[in-house]
Amino acid sequence: MVLLEVCVDSLPTLRAAVSGGARRLEVCSRLDLGGLTPTDELMTASIATGLPSFAMIRPRGGDFVHDRAEIERMRVDLARMKAAGAHGFVLGVLDARGHVAVDVVRELVALAHPLPVTFHRAFDVVLASATTHEARAAAVQDLIACGVTRVLTSGGAADAFEGRAVLRELATIANGRLGILPGGGVRSHNAREILRATGVDELHSSTPFRLDEPAR
Repeated sequence: MVLLEVCVDSLPTLRAAVSGGARRLEVCSRLDLGGLTPTDELMTASIATGLPSFAMIRPRGGDFVHDRAEIERMRVDLARMKAAGAHGFVLGVLDARGHVAVDVVRELVALAHPLPVTFHRAFDVVLASATTHEARAAAVQDLIACGVTRVLTSGGAADAFEGRAVLRELATIANGRLGILPGGGVRSHNAREILRATGVDELHSSTPFRLDEPAR
């Protein structure tokens, strides 16, 4: 069965996700900024639903190159969300070249252990310069080396449907060592085609839906 992860940033969106078909939740604040670390209240409410609830760990909007103070804040937020009962984490840090900041991400994954970590759509920035198969393979290997469980990505395209060929390539490169989670514009009308084209069994959306809904 396909797993649909839905991102939520408020109690109303949480309720909509639970009733609308979500099987995992990405819990954050400020989706208008791409998602930031959630409030304790929302995290607690999400855990109470009984659905796996992954906490976004992101100190601010904007780019994904973080200074020492921001990385320390990420450490503190991760520890706080872990203590609150989060089932996993969603995060991403890049270096000044736009590559995965391997040392920092590896450290955050170690702090999250034994809980899983999803590397978020900062990876699409990485893919912007990883324009060859070899470069994409190296980027995937960076995440695997960090101990990341899965990566949320549109394949570097405007949305996951447009990026479905690259998503398929990433899944082939990962070969089960890293989950590929298509996200960006995933809706009921294109979900089946994204699944067919990529061969994955998880999808991410900001809008809950059931895969047995008629396409529209």
